[in-house]
Amino acid sequence: MNLRPHPRKSPEVDITPLIDVVFLLLIFFMVSTTFDREAQILVELPEATGEEAQHEQKELDITIDASGIFYINQQEVINTQIETLKRAIQKAVGDDKDLPVIINADARTPHQSVMTAMDAASQLGLVRMTFSAHRPPAE
Repeated sequence: MNLRPHPRKSPEVDITPLIDVVFLLLIFFMVSTTFDREAQILVELPEATGEEAQHEQKELDITIDASGIFYINQQEVINTQIETLKRAIQKAVGDDKDLPVIINADARTPHQSVMTAMDAASQLGLVRMTFSAHRPPAE
C-alpha cells in the first residue's frame, strides 16, 4: 500500500495561440486605421516679386481667409468685430509691443478685413507690420 500522496502536476497554459491572436489584432488595427492630418487654414497668398524677409523667432501671425475670418496664431477669432480682434491680439501679445506682426491675407480677402486687422494692431501699439505673399512661378 502506497500512502505517499501523488505529486500534482501544475496546470500549464499554452500562450502561443494567445500571442498569435494578439498579433493578428495588431495587424488588423494597423491596416484599418486611417491617419488624417489636422485641418489647416487654407489661404491662397497673393503673388509678389521682391526679396524674402528674414523671420524673427517670436512674431504675431494674423491670418485672414477668403471670407474675412480672422485667425491669431492659428486660433480662430470668434467673430469679425474689431473689439474682439483687439482682445485676441492683446491676449497673444501680452506686454511685448515691439513684436512684429505678419498679416497673411488670402488673395480674395475683402480689403476691409485687412484694414480692420491693421487698425486693431495699430490701436494696441503694434507698428511693425508686414504682409505675406508668395513668388509667382518662374516661366
